[in-house]
Amino acid sequence: QVQLVESGGGLVQPGGSLRLSCAASGLTFSRSTMRWYRQAPGKERELVASISGSGSTINYTDSVKGRFTISRDNGKNTAYLQMNSLESGDTAVYYCNAVPWIGPNYWGQGTQVTVSS
Repeated sequence: QVQLVESGGGLVQPGGSLRLSCAASGLTFSRSTMRWYRQAPGKERELVASISGSGSTINYTDSVKGRFTISRDNGKNTAYLQMNSLESGDTAVYYCNAVPWIGPNYWGQGTQVTVSS
């Protein structure tokens, strides 16, 4: 019943911007930490950003600090990842991950982000 539906990926030129969305259903969204991961070809999946249920605690991996912004709208049960100043190194499949207080983690299907001229 839990479902995470991602959208917003695509092809963008270096320096451009994209906003990823993750619409959640079937879980207590406001009490779930939301995370964005990414996995590039030939590389391990890495945690990009996380945000606590209330939005009060936010963390980023060093490579995206100052460029990416994670946010959430608990009224819409949606998490976002605003990506600015995109670089070729940001090319990856981006995954939404929900971490409820109780029960297993849930994953979105992934959305491709390609940064290329």
